[in-house]
Amino acid sequence: MRNIVLNPPSYKLLLEHLTTAVLLVDEHLCLTYLNPSAEMLLAVSRSRAVGQPLAQIFFDTDGDSTLHKMANTLKTAHPFTKREARLRVAGIQEVVVDYTVASLLTPNQPPELLIEIQQIDRLLRISREESILSNHQVTKQLVRGVAHEIKNPLGGIRGAAQLLARALPDNNLKEYTQIIIEEADRLRNLADRMLGPRKLPDLQSINIHECLERVRSLILVEAEGEVSIVRDYDLSLPELTADPDQLIQAILNITGNALQALRENVKQQLPPMITLKTRAQRQFTIGSVRHRLVLRVDIIDNGPGIPAHLIDTIFYPMVTGRASGSGLGLAIAQDIVHLYHGLIECESRVGQTVFSIFLPLENGHASKR
Repeated sequence: MRNIVLNPPSYKLLLEHLTTAVLLVDEHLCLTYLNPSAEMLLAVSRSRAVGQPLAQIFFDTDGDSTLHKMANTLKTAHPFTKREARLRVAGIQEVVVDYTVASLLTPNQPPELLIEIQQIDRLLRISREESILSNHQVTKQLVRGVAHEIKNPLGGIRGAAQLLARALPDNNLKEYTQIIIEEADRLRNLADRMLGPRKLPDLQSINIHECLERVRSLILVEAEGEVSIVRDYDLSLPELTADPDQLIQAILNITGNALQALRENVKQQLPPMITLKTRAQRQFTIGSVRHRLVLRVDIIDNGPGIPAHLIDTIFYPMVTGRASGSGLGLAIAQDIVHLYHGLIECESRVGQTVFSIFLPLENGHASKR
């Protein structure tokens, strides 16, 4: 096989076209080089970054611990790798990355550090979404099977209770048969909710803000002045094709949960508030499908947050963090949004819970990533 020899300009050309971010740091932990991918990732230009201390550009959330490891690598030449590290870009946004730090030794020159960074937050999100969609499909089939099994004997129980009530000689005893009938009806209604919408969607061209305004008016009535609702709308968003009643139901289920969480939060210090926010996102991936244009609706509350042990299962039926909750609201909302090839995601911490609804805005223009 013929050997291929690259001259120095070729090495530079390769670095300039790598999708992996590459940084070069001198013995004083100051930047001496970064390629275009690193400029994009760290949101800084090469001319501004070169010569600056690494700590002013490379904001690892572990801070001094990481810088200490890098200084140790300069002394010992022992490389290290960090997985799923969080970098703060431009002092605001956080990105999740894997990065490797290795010593670069040149004869008769001080040691340098070579840092290779691979952004993985998008890959993690795609993997998480695919898991959510897969689990949702399995859970939906299971729940529907259980709901059908529940409904089958309920009709017989209710009918037998009605016949028994007619045959009882004492009217006082009919109170017990009435309890049986009412509980059978309650279970039937629960099973119907588990089965989801029973009619075909009434598809029409709608403005998402009309749905949000409807939800806002309903929540304000229910809140009775206890919670304020802030609107942060992008009014330039195009219309989408959907059943407005279904989308209102999905948004109402999420917003209603936010209202209940704020009401039940006895430790609430800030004025309770819900924010309804809309934005467009381009070239956005939902699961394994990339869409040219996606509508994003954020429902944000400043309540107590969702317990960490529930965050991965909140869209499963019968999972709830409230004693009075049925655990079906979020499952139904996810089911509705999934009908339109969309997805609901949640991020939560104390003081801020964000439910994000993603809905493709184009019809028939999805492509595999």
